[in-house]
Amino acid sequence: MKPVEEPFGMALAVALESQRGRGWSVFIEALAVPARVGIHPHEHGAPQAIVIDARLGYGAAPSEANGWIDYDGYCTRIADFLAHKPHTRLLETLVADIAELSFRQWPALETLTLSAHKPKIRPGTRCVGVTLDWTRADYLLWRGAAQR
Repeated sequence: MKPVEEPFGMALAVALESQRGRGWSVFIEALAVPARVGIHPHEHGAPQAIVIDARLGYGAAPSEANGWIDYDGYCTRIADFLAHKPHTRLLETLVADIAELSFRQWPALETLTLSAHKPKIRPGTRCVGVTLDWTRADYLLWRGAAQR
Protein backbone atom coordinates (compact mmCIF):
# COMPACT_ATOMS: atom_id res chain seq x y z
CA MET A 1 0.00 0.00 0.00
CA LYS A 2 1.36 3.40 -0.96
CA PRO A 3 1.61 5.78 2.01
CA VAL A 4 -0.35 9.00 1.86
CA GLU A 5 1.97 11.79 0.78
CA GLU A 6 -0.21 14.66 1.97
CA PRO A 7 -3.72 14.98 3.35
CA PHE A 8 -6.52 15.92 0.94
CA GLY A 9 -7.05 19.23 2.71
CA MET A 10 -3.43 20.18 2.07
CA ALA A 11 -3.70 19.18 -1.60
CA LEU A 12 -6.84 21.31 -1.93
CA ALA A 13 -5.12 24.26 -0.25
CA VAL A 14 -2.16 23.96 -2.64
CA ALA A 15 -4.52 23.74 -5.63
CA LEU A 16 -6.43 26.82 -4.50
CA GLU A 17 -3.18 28.68 -3.85
CA SER A 18 -2.09 27.98 -7.43
CA GLN A 19 -5.25 29.73 -8.62
CA ARG A 20 -4.27 33.04 -7.03
CA GLY A 21 -3.59 35.92 -9.34
CA ARG A 22 -5.86 34.61 -12.06
CA GLY A 23 -8.53 37.29 -11.83
CA TRP A 24 -12.02 37.61 -10.48
CA SER A 25 -14.19 34.77 -9.22
CA VAL A 26 -17.49 34.29 -7.46
CA PHE A 27 -17.58 31.83 -4.58
CA ILE A 28 -20.48 30.03 -3.02
CA GLU A 29 -20.03 28.08 0.18
CA ALA A 30 -22.38 25.50 1.64
CA LEU A 31 -25.37 25.86 -0.67
CA ALA A 32 -27.66 23.23 0.88
CA VAL A 33 -30.18 21.82 -1.59
CA PRO A 34 -32.21 18.63 -1.91
CA ALA A 35 -31.28 16.28 -4.75
CA ARG A 36 -32.24 12.83 -5.91
CA VAL A 37 -28.87 11.12 -5.84
CA GLY A 38 -27.36 7.89 -4.62
CA ILE A 39 -26.49 4.40 -5.68
CA HIS A 40 -27.98 2.58 -2.69
CA PRO A 41 -31.64 1.46 -2.79
CA HIS A 42 -32.57 3.47 0.33
CA GLU A 43 -31.44 6.65 -1.49
CA HIS A 44 -33.92 6.22 -4.34
CA GLY A 45 -37.12 7.02 -2.48
CA ALA A 46 -36.84 10.74 -1.87
CA PRO A 47 -34.48 13.67 -2.31
CA GLN A 48 -31.70 14.03 0.24
CA ALA A 49 -29.64 17.02 1.27
CA ILE A 50 -26.42 17.78 -0.55
CA VAL A 51 -24.09 20.69 0.09
CA ILE A 52 -22.39 22.49 -2.80
CA ASP A 53 -19.33 24.74 -2.78
CA ALA A 54 -18.41 26.52 -6.00
CA ARG A 55 -15.72 28.87 -7.24
CA LEU A 56 -16.70 30.38 -10.57
CA GLY A 57 -13.81 32.13 -12.31
CA TYR A 58 -14.22 34.85 -14.89
CA GLY A 59 -12.42 34.84 -18.22
CA ALA A 60 -12.25 38.65 -18.16
CA ALA A 61 -13.03 41.42 -15.71
CA PRO A 62 -16.74 41.28 -14.85
CA SER A 63 -18.87 44.14 -16.08
CA GLU A 64 -22.42 44.80 -17.14
CA ALA A 65 -21.22 45.17 -20.74
CA ASN A 66 -18.97 42.07 -20.86
CA GLY A 67 -21.02 39.80 -18.63
CA TRP A 68 -21.02 38.75 -15.02
CA ILE A 69 -22.10 35.83 -12.88
CA ASP A 70 -25.16 36.61 -10.78
CA TYR A 71 -24.42 34.63 -7.61
CA ASP A 72 -28.01 34.76 -6.36
CA GLY A 73 -29.25 33.73 -9.80
CA TYR A 74 -26.67 30.94 -9.85
CA CYS A 75 -27.88 29.53 -6.53
CA THR A 76 -31.52 29.78 -7.62
CA ARG A 77 -30.82 28.10 -10.99
CA ILE A 78 -28.89 25.23 -9.42
CA ALA A 79 -31.61 24.64 -6.80
CA ASP A 80 -34.30 24.66 -9.51
CA PHE A 81 -32.26 22.33 -11.72
CA LEU A 82 -31.84 19.83 -8.88
CA ALA A 83 -35.49 20.08 -7.83
CA HIS A 84 -36.59 18.91 -11.28
CA LYS A 85 -33.75 16.52 -12.12
CA PRO A 86 -34.53 12.80 -12.13
CA HIS A 87 -32.57 10.47 -9.86
CA THR A 88 -28.82 10.35 -10.55
CA ARG A 89 -26.90 7.36 -9.21
CA LEU A 90 -23.44 8.88 -8.76
CA LEU A 91 -22.59 12.15 -7.04
CA GLU A 92 -19.79 12.53 -9.61
CA THR A 93 -22.35 12.46 -12.45
CA LEU A 94 -24.53 15.00 -10.68
CA VAL A 95 -21.57 17.37 -10.22
CA ALA A 96 -20.67 17.04 -13.92
CA ASP A 97 -24.29 17.84 -14.84
CA ILE A 98 -24.18 20.97 -12.64
CA ALA A 99 -20.86 21.97 -14.24
CA GLU A 100 -22.32 21.56 -17.72
CA LEU A 101 -25.30 23.72 -16.80
CA SER A 102 -22.96 26.33 -15.32
CA PHE A 103 -20.87 26.73 -18.46
CA ARG A 104 -23.94 26.66 -20.71
CA GLN A 105 -25.84 29.31 -18.73
CA TRP A 106 -23.02 31.74 -17.87
CA PRO A 107 -20.87 32.78 -20.85
CA ALA A 108 -18.59 34.83 -18.55
CA LEU A 109 -17.59 31.62 -16.72
CA GLU A 110 -14.07 30.45 -17.62
CA THR A 111 -13.07 28.18 -14.70
CA LEU A 112 -15.11 26.20 -12.22
CA THR A 113 -14.25 24.30 -9.06
CA LEU A 114 -17.36 22.52 -7.88
CA SER A 115 -17.56 20.36 -4.75
CA ALA A 116 -20.54 18.44 -3.40
CA HIS A 117 -21.08 16.28 -0.38
CA LYS A 118 -23.86 14.62 1.53
CA PRO A 119 -23.83 15.88 5.11
CA LYS A 120 -23.40 13.32 7.86
CA ILE A 121 -22.96 10.52 5.34
CA ARG A 122 -20.11 8.81 7.18
CA PRO A 123 -19.64 8.65 10.96
CA GLY A 124 -16.25 9.86 12.09
CA THR A 125 -15.83 12.28 9.19
CA ARG A 126 -16.58 15.97 8.88
CA CYS A 127 -17.25 15.69 5.17
CA VAL A 128 -16.97 13.17 2.31
CA GLY A 129 -17.69 14.21 -1.25
CA VAL A 130 -16.33 14.95 -4.72
CA THR A 131 -14.68 17.90 -6.45
CA LEU A 132 -14.54 18.73 -10.15
CA ASP A 133 -12.13 21.33 -11.58
CA TRP A 134 -12.95 22.39 -15.11
CA THR A 135 -12.04 25.16 -17.51
CA ARG A 136 -14.33 26.13 -20.35
CA ALA A 137 -11.98 24.15 -22.62
CA ASP A 138 -12.51 21.04 -20.44
CA TYR A 139 -16.27 21.53 -20.69
CA LEU A 140 -16.14 21.91 -24.49
CA LEU A 141 -14.04 18.73 -24.82
CA TRP A 142 -16.44 16.85 -22.54
CA ARG A 143 -19.47 18.14 -24.46
CA GLY A 144 -17.90 17.15 -27.78
CA ALA A 145 -17.15 13.64 -26.51
CA ALA A 146 -20.70 13.28 -25.14
CA GLN A 147 -22.21 14.23 -28.51
CA ARG A 148 -20.34 11.48 -30.38
